[in-house]
Amino acid sequence: MTKEAIAEILEGIAQLLDLKGENTFKIRAYQNAARAVETYAGDLDEAARQGELDRIDGIGKSVAEKIAELVTTGQLAYFEELRADFPPGLFDLFGINGLGAKKIKVLHEKLGVDSLAALDAACRDGRVAGLPGFGEKTAQKLSANIEQRQRNAAFHRLGDVAGVAFRLTERLREHPAVIRASEGGSFRRRKEVVRDLDFVASTNDAKAVGDFFVQLPELEEVIAHGPTKVSVRLKDGTQCDLRLVSEEEYPFALHHFTGSKEHHIALRNHALDTRGWSINEYRISPAEGRTVQPIPPIRDETEFYRALGLDYIAPELRENLGEIAAAAKGALPDLVELENLRGTFHCHTTASDGHNTLEEMADAARELGLQYLGIGDHSKSSFQANGQDAARLAAQREEIVRLNEGYRRDGIQFRLFSGVECDLLKDGALDFPDEVLASLDYVVASIHASFTLPQADMTRRIIRAMENPHVTMMGHLTGRLLLERESYAVDIPAVIDAAAATGTIIELNANAWRLDMDWRWWHLAKEKGVKCAINPDAHRTDGLQDLWFGVAQARKGWLTRADVVNCLPLDQIEAVLCAKRERHGR
Repeated sequence: MTKEAIAEILEGIAQLLDLKGENTFKIRAYQNAARAVETYAGDLDEAARQGELDRIDGIGKSVAEKIAELVTTGQLAYFEELRADFPPGLFDLFGINGLGAKKIKVLHEKLGVDSLAALDAACRDGRVAGLPGFGEKTAQKLSANIEQRQRNAAFHRLGDVAGVAFRLTERLREHPAVIRASEGGSFRRRKEVVRDLDFVASTNDAKAVGDFFVQLPELEEVIAHGPTKVSVRLKDGTQCDLRLVSEEEYPFALHHFTGSKEHHIALRNHALDTRGWSINEYRISPAEGRTVQPIPPIRDETEFYRALGLDYIAPELRENLGEIAAAAKGALPDLVELENLRGTFHCHTTASDGHNTLEEMADAARELGLQYLGIGDHSKSSFQANGQDAARLAAQREEIVRLNEGYRRDGIQFRLFSGVECDLLKDGALDFPDEVLASLDYVVASIHASFTLPQADMTRRIIRAMENPHVTMMGHLTGRLLLERESYAVDIPAVIDAAAATGTIIELNANAWRLDMDWRWWHLAKEKGVKCAINPDAHRTDGLQDLWFGVAQARKGWLTRADVVNCLPLDQIEAVLCAKRERHGR
């Protein structure tokens, strides 16, 4: 059983105990144990075998026994007993914004709510509004959140399916009858949310590959099993479609099943107008009644585009947003790559709501080959995230100085930058005075409350923060949580103009739940000269891996390494962090 699965069960126990009204200390014990399991660097199985789980910080003897049961059997009787006391549909309510265990308990006990459908009905008929502590606005908000959840039920975040997508591709490539295989569809184009997963494989034995695919352990259901297409549903509900083609057909099939539809239409028109060719998912052929150019051999997508007189167009750009015209002129950007990143910012530690210490985060960044890491724990207004006051922030800054001195003394080319994720208050003021912000290497300004302001007020709020010379970058600009919370109302072009005027960097938050600012706006930001910082908003060491998702979205936004400040090496990045203050004489 994975650490993630064990931690999820421990969190589930905490929720169930909260529903039952158990004491806070017992609930917190399971929450702390879940965090300890997630962050434990050792072999959890070995610790269980040696009876040493209770030696891990955050895990007491009683919880250690339950973790050992999970590790050795894959099940936990205590968890199943707790679950049996509640209807299964009740747990779906935890996924609705605005509902915690206490409110769910009230809804269940007072109104008999035991599912999302029952909650929606109670919101609409006025029963929820009549409960103490709820009211009409809360009922309306809950109903809207349920509607959004149902609307998004068929979609998956890029980050939720990336692991299984790459794993299935590797399984296909390992099969002896598979010649080439790749992901396709919106996943290959790195869309932030996808409806399903597409795969394309070339083979001389389609039956053997199809039979293999429908027996993979990740599968829940076989939807269709034909000679050229296999459709299955995974245990997590994701549908996967596998197209089986010959090796000669592979370049065309891969291109076709990558999409987008709009890109295909534009490319087909280009092929017809410039070459007299017709394109489909299996081949290029002469168009009827046209004088055509000879069709050259095509073995891959690079040769496919070259035959059309175009530079290779990366899958991320295939959205019919000018990429074909740019490819025809040799004007496509040299897109940023993950290996171009030299460091990153906006990372959390145990000083606020992070799961790892300052030193652990630094070590993880160094292991990834990064030259620098910017710490950005929450400020005091984010009390729910254990935000720091000025004294705690100063103490952290001193610890960063001490660690940096150690790196220099040991000849290690690495630096921590002291910073803060400073709450942007309702009126656009910042959570700390300028004298506190001036003591830091950089400042990320972010919104964590008052999401419902009118667009004009929200836009003014953000622009006012950008006008502060100590605000280095804006964090998660629109506040969206993919498939969970819509962006708040904000005039993004006006904000981009303000960023250009003030020299404020805009963050591309790489957390797979955010991916904010949206890739569709980066082309405009680039035109205006606004720089990007790809930041993971990491709350634990493995959160640094989310940089991959950030780079994918930057590529969709046509960004190059020159557009992304954290592609700069350590000896150049400090000047960028100081530039805005120096411009204002601070």
